[in-house]
Amino acid sequence: MKLLFIGDVVGDAGVAFVKEKLWRIKKEHGIDITVINGENSAQNNGITSDSFAELIRVGADCITTGNHCFRHRGIEGLYASEPFLLRPANYPEGVAGKGSAVIDLGRTRVAVVNLLGTMYLESLDNPFGEIDRLLEELDTPNIFVDFHAEATSEKKAMGFYLAGRVTAVLGTHTHVQTADETVLEGGTAYITDVGMTGPERSVLGVETSVVIEKFRYHRPVQFRVSKSPCFLNGVIVTFDERNGRASAVERLIVR
Repeated sequence: MKLLFIGDVVGDAGVAFVKEKLWRIKKEHGIDITVINGENSAQNNGITSDSFAELIRVGADCITTGNHCFRHRGIEGLYASEPFLLRPANYPEGVAGKGSAVIDLGRTRVAVVNLLGTMYLESLDNPFGEIDRLLEELDTPNIFVDFHAEATSEKKAMGFYLAGRVTAVLGTHTHVQTADETVLEGGTAYITDVGMTGPERSVLGVETSVVIEKFRYHRPVQFRVSKSPCFLNGVIVTFDERNGRASAVERLIVR
């Protein structure tokens, strides 16, 4: 089977680009399941009911998020009601929503887990301990982990920690696709960062002049999503649904 994972979708432009390209990508590559990180899919960061609904409508089976998951007020109700909208599993008990979902395809079941790194990000529960707990509960060998983290060292460590225990560890958050895709021991696909989907001529999706001003003068600025042409970053993981082992991981860039 093949799972397509699309990296952080940025703003209305990113959502529209997914809408334009996803059907053809799925057809050309024979995709069985599509997972999208949508934590920046709202125009001003975070995710909204509208951006979530649009990503599902155009073909996503599950939406993961990250450190901006609760950026918009009132979003807790959406997390509580939508089983395939995930927030990081290592949020404390009592927080709305959940950090994992199981997609039932009839002939097999595929689990998606969302985790947040703690180096340089929010001090949530330990993601390593949380994934240990979740692995005891999940009743399928096909397990895909979106590890939304800042530090490459933390992502690498998680990849090796889960080697042979999950189907894939796919890094998100930094918006820059890395060239280290590999299949680790035990059949676990890995990449440090899948990249982003949105305006390519930008600084992580934001208008370049605004970010330059921020770095140049160290004063508050209001970020604006760039209006440059978009590209899509993702990975395709080929795996055996009978044992959850990946045989290949391929980077994808569509302009």
